Amino acid sequence: MEELSHWIDGKEVKGTSGRFSDVYNPATGEVIARVPLATAAELDAAIQSAARAQVTWAATNPQRRSRVMMKFGALINDNMDKLAELVSREHGKTLPDAKGDVQRGLEVIEVCMGAPAMLKGEYTDNAGPGIDLYAMRQPLGVVAGITPFNFPAMIPLWKMGPALVAGNAMILKPSERVPSTSILLAKLAQEAGLPDGVLQVVNGDKEIVDAILDHDVIQAVGFVGSTPIAQYIYGRAASNGKRAQCFGGAKNHMLIMPDADLDKAADALIGAGYGAAGERCMAISVAVPVGQKTADALIERLVPRIEKLKVGPYTGGDDVDFGPVITKASQDRINRLIASGVDQGAELVIDGRDLKIQGYENGFFCGPSLFDRVTPDMEIYREEIFGPVLTTVRSDSYEDALKLVMDNDYGNGTAIYTADGDTARDFASRVNVGMVGINFPIPVPLSYYSFGGWKKSAFGDLNQYGPDAFRFYTKTKTVTARWFSGIKDGAALNFKALD
Repeated sequence: MEELSHWIDGKEVKGTSGRFSDVYNPATGEVIARVPLATAAELDAAIQSAARAQVTWAATNPQRRSRVMMKFGALINDNMDKLAELVSREHGKTLPDAKGDVQRGLEVIEVCMGAPAMLKGEYTDNAGPGIDLYAMRQPLGVVAGITPFNFPAMIPLWKMGPALVAGNAMILKPSERVPSTSILLAKLAQEAGLPDGVLQVVNGDKEIVDAILDHDVIQAVGFVGSTPIAQYIYGRAASNGKRAQCFGGAKNHMLIMPDADLDKAADALIGAGYGAAGERCMAISVAVPVGQKTADALIERLVPRIEKLKVGPYTGGDDVDFGPVITKASQDRINRLIASGVDQGAELVIDGRDLKIQGYENGFFCGPSLFDRVTPDMEIYREEIFGPVLTTVRSDSYEDALKLVMDNDYGNGTAIYTADGDTARDFASRVNVGMVGINFPIPVPLSYYSFGGWKKSAFGDLNQYGPDAFRFYTKTKTVTARWFSGIKDGAALNFKALD
């Protein structure tokens, strides 16, 4: 069995703790590797190395750091198939979906190629008599990224790209369920010219997360995962004086108005609800048709589309629509939540439980499930299922549907399908959710904007990638400079304006 490593000082380093976590192929249920779980001492050694390397890296001018990103992006593109294979093997998503995972991360690296423009400061000439005033952005030092299992390439790239090109060193702690992609990305970054030690990949579990949060050299922490963990990391990081950017769970709704193109809405729900086996924080898990006639017509269109979906391993060919969920525990939890929906009175239109695929009987597969007549008090509505389960909550009016979204604890993404511009504009303006789609089911912004939710979906003031990332990974220093040119104003004991 393969034994994986950490990535420290530009090379693979075996773990010394004696503790390991199993890495599975979710399609077969087999253990394919073991990943070492670092100790606090191993983490400290990596951090001290990163701190030393960061000094020289920060002194490298932004244009040269940007060139490293250019080469890094080219290498990611050249190794797309290899990266996608690693993602699919450890996560279970189809190869086209895995390539999309890599591609969306690559797009952030492409924006980082323009870092010199993003890192420019400000300058005011002659702010007062002989006085110049300017502000400059400087790196924080050593920062950390703690990333989830569901996007093994994209989210590590979201974290490392802006952090590194801004002049920081990064400690990346990927999910122990999908560690291999981050190691390959670190190797590619080294090949692109990133100095050894500037990017360290340290594998671990909660023990290492807590050590990251408590280490006084680490200045900022970026996290993506569940809401309880996001809130925990945000609180502990803040209490230790660190910047924190923590993104949690979601319960994303899509409103379907009576004037919507129902075929397009149904197609959108299939992709947004069942793609990647529903293991996306931007998945649409709640369809909200407005009006009973709309609801009936929508269900009528969804059923045949869902019944045609093919579930299988990533090696099963191009016609596989989605693969297994990440673990047996996830599979069991999804099945339990489906059972709770039935027990609490929801109508289970399509039951995806107990799916068995020939030759992959031990895989962690869940077939697509569809619920109708769900109510907000039910567990399947309140919980983030994180699986291929679409729930339908019928609404009698637009205002009731909007209120349903606004009253929900989560505020990551939402969408509306309508042919009416006034309704769409009103929805976009009033809804208290961070990312909104209009006739667009998964409104993940392009990489030159920023990604972030509201309410219990996000903790911290700044979002991921785009302009916010450069603000998060830098600090502003403001300088007031005076050059005497025959000005004689004597000593001033009072606080006065520069002019």
